[in-house]
Amino acid sequence: MTSAEQVPAAWAEAARTTSALHALGMHGRGASAEHLGFAGLVVGSDPDVRGYVRRHLGPLLDYDARRGSELVKTLAAYFDAGTSPRHAAAALHVHVNTVSQRLERITSLLGPQWQQPRQSLELQLALQLRHLTASS
Repeated sequence: MTSAEQVPAAWAEAARTTSALHALGMHGRGASAEHLGFAGLVVGSDPDVRGYVRRHLGPLLDYDARRGSELVKTLAAYFDAGTSPRHAAAALHVHVNTVSQRLERITSLLGPQWQQPRQSLELQLALQLRHLTASS
C-alpha cells in the first residue's frame, strides 16, 4: 500500500481519536489512539493488545520474571476480591500480610495512582486482556 492509499484510514482513525478525546472530556488536547488507554483499543484501526498489556503491567511482569514472585497474580486476585486484601489472601491461600506486602511492592513499581479509578480500570482491563491472549 502506498502512502497516498493510507491517508483515508489514517484520517478515519484521527477522527475517531478526536471524538474519543471529546467524549473523555479531553477537549483541546492531542493524543494518538495508543495514548487513550482502553479507549484507544476501541478507536484504533490496529489495536495493539499486547502493547497495551505491556504498558500497564510491564513493571509487574518484569519483576515477577526476575524474582519468581506473583505480583500480577496478586493484583488480579485483589481486584477479583473487590479490592479486599483479606479475601484476596484467602483466594491465594496466603496470609493477609503477604498480600499487603505485595500490594506495597505493586505501589512502588506502578506508583500510588494505580488505585485511582481510571488507572485501576486500565489495570483490570490489562489483566483481562492478558488472560484472554494467553488462552488464545
